[in-house]
Amino acid sequence: MPLSEHEQRQLEQIEQALYADHPRLARVMRAKDPKVHYRRRVLHASVGFLIGIGALVAGVFLKYAWLSAAGFVIMLLCIVWAIASYRRMAAMVLPERGSRRRERTQRPARDSTSSGLMERLEERWRRRQEGNSR
Repeated sequence: MPLSEHEQRQLEQIEQALYADHPRLARVMRAKDPKVHYRRRVLHASVGFLIGIGALVAGVFLKYAWLSAAGFVIMLLCIVWAIASYRRMAAMVLPERGSRRRERTQRPARDSTSSGLMERLEERWRRRQEGNSR
């Protein structure tokens, strides 16, 4: 829904006040794209995953079980972090994807005239019995 002229003027005034009071914050907030943030998180998680692999290999090579276990845990946490960040980034790119899924999973409202499950099963049973007796 578009903003009215009055709301647009108010928004511009707020923006100008922000630039006047906190110019550095305003520049950072204007230049910040959430997709870039999540992409950076995926990159950091990838680097952490590589560090975890290095710790795992070093633990096996040096025969330190605790180092291998720590490397495995680091790898696992970084994978979870990367997947979560990637999903959020993908949700920003394709916002319709989640809404379609919700629409599919929601059941249509039943009207009061529709019968319940047991009534439908009983009706089917009656029809089947009538068909066999003929």
